[in-house]
Order: sequence, then C-alpha cells, then structure tokens
Amino acid sequence: MLGFSSLNRRNLLRLGLAGCSLPTLMRLRAEGNSPATLKRTAVIALCCHGGISHIDTYDPKPNAPSEIRGEFQPIDTVAPGVNIAEILPRHAAIADKFSLVRSVSHKAVCHANGPQELWTGHHTDQQSWFPDHPDCFAIANYLRWQPRRDLPNYVGMTTSPFYSPVPALGPAYLGEKYAPFAITNNPSIPNFKVGIDLGPNITQLPKRRELLGALDLHPREGSAATMDEFQGQALDLLLGSRAQAAFDVEQEPAALRDRYGRTGWGQQCLLARRLVESGVDLVTVSLYGGEAGGAANWDDHAVNAHIFNVLKDRAQIFDRCVTALIEDLFDRGLNERVLVIVSGEFGRTPRVNYAVGTVSKVLQPGRDHWPQAMSILFAGGGAAGGQVIGSTNRFGEHPEQRPLGVHDFLATIYRHLDIDAAKIQIPDSTGRPVPILPEGEAISELAPRR
Repeated sequence: MLGFSSLNRRNLLRLGLAGCSLPTLMRLRAEGNSPATLKRTAVIALCCHGGISHIDTYDPKPNAPSEIRGEFQPIDTVAPGVNIAEILPRHAAIADKFSLVRSVSHKAVCHANGPQELWTGHHTDQQSWFPDHPDCFAIANYLRWQPRRDLPNYVGMTTSPFYSPVPALGPAYLGEKYAPFAITNNPSIPNFKVGIDLGPNITQLPKRRELLGALDLHPREGSAATMDEFQGQALDLLLGSRAQAAFDVEQEPAALRDRYGRTGWGQQCLLARRLVESGVDLVTVSLYGGEAGGAANWDDHAVNAHIFNVLKDRAQIFDRCVTALIEDLFDRGLNERVLVIVSGEFGRTPRVNYAVGTVSKVLQPGRDHWPQAMSILFAGGGAAGGQVIGSTNRFGEHPEQRPLGVHDFLATIYRHLDIDAAKIQIPDSTGRPVPILPEGEAISELAPRR
C-alpha cells in the first residue's frame, strides 16, 4: 500500500487495490508556506519500536552479575576501546563509521508517550497514539515545505501498519499536509512497486482525463470533471518517471540487495538510501514486525518472548541492514549530507526478570521498559565515528558520565538539518507562535568535522 499516513484514515480515499487517493491531500499540501533557505541535508531514522535493550546491544555490562549482563558477551570492534554485544558482529566491523551515545534518558514509560517524548521533546502521561505535538520530522517538513515536488520530502516506511509509520508520531497541530508519505508494503517482495497498478492498458490511455476516470477519484466541490494541478501532482507523484525510479529497488544490483538482506527491513533500508540520494530529506524506517519469528517488535517482556532467543534471531537481520546502510552511504560519499539514527523509544530494565510466556507457556527471561537509560547510534552527518559518548553506571541503570536528554537529542538533529531550533517558532493549535525546542544543546561530539 502507498499513501499518506493520517490521524483519521477514514479521510483517505482508495486507488484500486494498491494505494491511497492523493489529490485532496495534495490540495492541502500546496497551501504550505515557502521553503526556508536551508542546506539540503537529510536524516534517516531507523526506529526500533518496542524499546531495544541497551545492555544486550550497544551498552554491554560484562562485569555485572548474570541477572544484569544477560547471556551475551561483549566483543571488541575496529574502534579502539569500543565494545558491543556479540550478536552484532557486522556493527563491530564498521564501528569507526558510527558513534554510540549511551547516556540518554527521559521519563516516558510506555510505547505511546515514549516515542512522543523522544521525537517531539514534550512529555505527556497520556498513552495516546495521536500526539499532542508534532515530531521533529514533521516540523522539518513544515520548515522545508516546497509545493509541487516530484518526490515527497518526508517518507515513512513500515511493514506493520499502525496509526503512522512510527507509532505515536505525527504532525499534530501542524496539519496532515506535513505527515509522512507512508509506504506500508514490503519492498522485499517480488516486483515491488510504489504506486498503482492499472494493468497493461495504461499505455493505451491517450489522455490524463481518461486516466483519472480509471483511478476512480472522488469528485471535488465545484470541479468534478476538471483535472486541476492537484490531480496532476498526484499523478506526477504516482506515475512520474523520477518518483517511480527513486522507489524502484529492483534497479539495484542483486549483490547490493543481498548485502542489505532480502527482508522487509533490509530492502526498506536500501530504499531509504535511494530516496535520500534522489533528494528526499526525511526518511523513517520502522523496524517493526516479526520477520525473524518470536516477538513482532522490540518489546521483549518475558511474557512476550524469550528475550535472548528472539534477540539472536532479530539481530541477524538488524545487524545486516543497519551496517549495509551505513557502509553504502559512506561508499557513495553521502555520509556528510545524511545523518543516520538508530533508536528505540527507551531501553530495557537492567535486571532480567522471568515470567511464563503467553505463547510458549514456559518460564522465560525478559526485560521491561526502562526510560532511565538508553543507547542511540549516530552515523554520518559529517561527524567523526568510533566514539562512545556518555556512559551508564556498572549496571546500566542510569547515565553516569555526560547525561543527555531528549532536547539535546533533538537539537542534534535540528543542527544537522540547518534549523536554528533556539530561534524558530511555529504556530500551535491556537495559532500562537511557540519555539520548536525551548531548551537543549546539540551534542558537541557529533558536530560535523571542519
């Protein structure tokens, strides 16, 4: 399925079996303001929905008791002094190309308010999937808005559709015109296409007006028979050669597709690289779905799954696609312009606990939600790699050195996007101008090298 994510999906019309109707949304989007004069940098965010365990991946604790350190041993990486968990050997081989921030914490405890706090900078105790505040990508899309683009500026991908490509994120009071262009089908399937399939007779349609009839578009007030620029833009996006080429992962060499992995996550990461290379500024990939069996996401409570078994399976896909993306960006010289971020909404409890699995019916280990400490990977953006920034205490319970919050995290993203977050304001739900980030300092260690 191809379409725009919506806080009210009943408003989305359908085009055949393959996608969502676009003209009404295009009409709304064209009402946007002129783009700011900004450097055309880009961000790819790989979102591990559910909460990736920091101790079992990026912040191992080999000297802690077994009920803390878990089953995995740390391994050395090519970056001196940087250790990660043994289930990420491909990460270890390219650790000089990324940095790990191990000292981020916040206060949101669940899967709805956790992503909101991390990506919007606003805390709420409400567990709503519909955010009160726009996420940083929607804000960047608003500030960089350009009508009549032949490619969307903000694309969100997931193989497990939710209310939005990244659960609990959205444009909120900015309006749906700044929501991501959402791709919810799987680019690893044979003959994956983004758009609509009108069959072999499409070349026999001599006029766009006839094509519009084939698309079964709902009439609009006062112009049911007229194809205006908004319909034209919808068709340009769906059928335009540049858009279709950018979304066509089958143009990539077979060996490169294999390098990413012929999985949904792998081919989404490859598509993310194609999109930023083609001019898309903002891409999210929700690494969500049970491709390797076990739990469908990273929410590795004991009742959901045996955490160490599912992590070993999931890591094979995750390790491959993340490192392939980073290496590919560096190989193509895109690492200065493109910033890659890998993060869940929080970490997992340092102490392993046990419960009877809902599916397995046996006692098994797991970890619960833990916003007091989390690790985030950064690669590219012109910054030096091979760094560990901050630390947690010996049990991974809380930041010990260089404690950082969500505002510092967001300030780092805005700096890369050339957005002066301390000065820029946007209209809230009442039209009152509010700063996009009232506090926070961009992480200095991740500043672009001069």
